[in-house]
Amino acid sequence: MSEGPVSERQALLAALAGELRPELHRYCARLMGSVIDGEDIVQDAFTRAFGALDTLHEVPPMRAWLFRIAHNRALDVLRSRAIRHTEPIESAREVAASEGVDPAEELVRREAVETAVSRFTELPPAQRSTVILKDVLGQSLEEIAANLDLTVNAVKAHLARGRAQLKLINSRAPADLAPRPPSLAVARYVALFNRRDWDGLRAMLADDVRLVQSTYPARSGAADVSMFFGIYSRSERVRLVPAWLENREVIAVYEDSNAAKPSYLMWLEWRDGRISFIRDYKYVRYIVNDAELVFAQEGASAVDLPPPT
Repeated sequence: MSEGPVSERQALLAALAGELRPELHRYCARLMGSVIDGEDIVQDAFTRAFGALDTLHEVPPMRAWLFRIAHNRALDVLRSRAIRHTEPIESAREVAASEGVDPAEELVRREAVETAVSRFTELPPAQRSTVILKDVLGQSLEEIAANLDLTVNAVKAHLARGRAQLKLINSRAPADLAPRPPSLAVARYVALFNRRDWDGLRAMLADDVRLVQSTYPARSGAADVSMFFGIYSRSERVRLVPAWLENREVIAVYEDSNAAKPSYLMWLEWRDGRISFIRDYKYVRYIVNDAELVFAQEGASAVDLPPPT
């Protein structure tokens, strides 16, 4: 792509963002082993990409460039958690060079697609990346090599070892995710919301509360964030259900009470009994597709508890 005005580049990247975000999230969520952390990586990748546009004399192919940015950012985070493993490429087995799809190949790909997001973290990152890109997203060996800055032979090696390891991982039964009761704070929030008690919800906000809704500008302060409930007050269909995801307490949001799966998620942070942070995933609903939700046990209503002081 030839050099052009920054505004044109930004428009191109913005247009691509809506198309590519779900696919990029499928990759990042599995790379991180978390749909929430994966979305953080996606958001950060686009922020970095927009920031880098001004410094480029020529813009590289956008899709591969964004995957590279997201991949590198994810590896930085994984390194910081001290969970990155190394593996000698020389010892890896090769995969067949043929790109033709046969039944055995389809079976391998189906197994990868059906593997729980969290289980991919049991693979070393190089194996993890190649398996996700090839078997989940369907990229060619050449595309993967370009995205990861590897040779095709290195991609084949990592892919073969990753597929073999993933088969072993899936042969072990995953730990049961037992339901547990919601916290009193979340139970109160959900109960008040479902009763449409907007004043009661606003009373739960900390003075310096922040609201983040993906690509929208963040809101700060109780007065500004209170508008969040004003939007929901105009929709009678929305219903909340407490749940757990990746050992994190979240809230499932249903726009259709008969739906088998929630429309999207939100989660809250608390300080001294009040809400200090709201993350609303309304505008990135693809997160629900791979979310391993465990719905909280039903308990007594929290509405009759004393309000926070």
